[in-house]
Parts: sequence; structure tokens; C-alpha cells
Amino acid sequence: MEIKDLKVTDQKYILQAAQLLVDCFKENWPDAWPNLESALKEVQECLSDDRICRIAVDEQDHVIGWIGGISQYKGNVWELHPLVVEPNHRNRGIGTMLVKDLEAQVRMRKGITIYVGSDDENGMTSLAGVDLYDNLPERIRNIKNLKGHPYEFYLKLGFKIVGVLPDANGVGKPDIFLAKRVVSYD
Repeated sequence: MEIKDLKVTDQKYILQAAQLLVDCFKENWPDAWPNLESALKEVQECLSDDRICRIAVDEQDHVIGWIGGISQYKGNVWELHPLVVEPNHRNRGIGTMLVKDLEAQVRMRKGITIYVGSDDENGMTSLAGVDLYDNLPERIRNIKNLKGHPYEFYLKLGFKIVGVLPDANGVGKPDIFLAKRVVSYD
């Protein structure tokens, strides 16, 4: 497996990355990229000069993972968006390698922090379906993963939950924000 930049001229890879978005998000986040057209638009946006766009390619030259980074706060902070790994290649460290690679890319650009928003639209955590305005710090402290929500993946990589936006996706459907500093604190 190789991790490399996705370029505007890589039409084959662009199509494969877009198809990954459609296929991998349809079960838990079906409105994210409901069709190839919306996913291709996302890939094209990720290819702009102020972004990071990296793919994992297997030995058969197929895209099996994709990660993007969006510069925020004058380059001090980068949003991780999106991250996707082909289902048959999950739990093999590819997502971890993509995140570590993004961290290195952000450091090379003098970035300090990476953050990610991870929606809970269908009751995957204990933060969904409850009034988060009622004792939010306690609810975050006692968060439970009920159905394989990806927030635990990010925690294993050193990210911390830094906030929650209640009702971001409708009543009882929050967005969980996680962040990680990628440079040493001096």
C-alpha cells in the first residue's frame, strides 16, 4: 500500500475516491454523499490549493482509502475532512496510517492542531436522543459508544473530545468535535 497526493489529473483515482464516499457513508450517514455526483463535487473541492488530499492505493492500483484536510485559522488548525476506508480493508491500520500521514502533512505546513467533527445522526452514542443542554460536561465525560461510532477511533489516535454541538443535524442529533495538537507544546 502507498499513500500519495491525489491530483487533478488522476481521473481514475478521483472516480474511485468519490465512489468510496458514496459506498462507505450510505449506511450511517446516507445524506452525506447520496450519489456519485455529490461525491465527485466533494473530491473536486478537496483538490484546491489550500487543502490536503491524500489517498491510499493498494498493490492493484485501487484507492482503498482517502483523507482530506482543510486549512482553518490562517493555517494554524486543519479540519480532517473526509476520512474513508474501503470496508474490506478496515481494521488493518489504513485509517491510522492516513491520519498519521495527515498529521505529518499539517506539520510540514506549520499547522498546530487537527480537528474533526463526527456526526451522530442515528443514535450511535449516548449523546444522541438526549437534551445535551442538560449537564453537557457530564454527558461528554460519560459518553458511551452504542453502535460503533468512529469517535473511539480518533480517541485511540490521541484526539480528545473538545466539544459537542447539540442538534447540529436535527433535534437529538449532535456533532462531536475532536482535536489533536500535532506539534509539541513549548
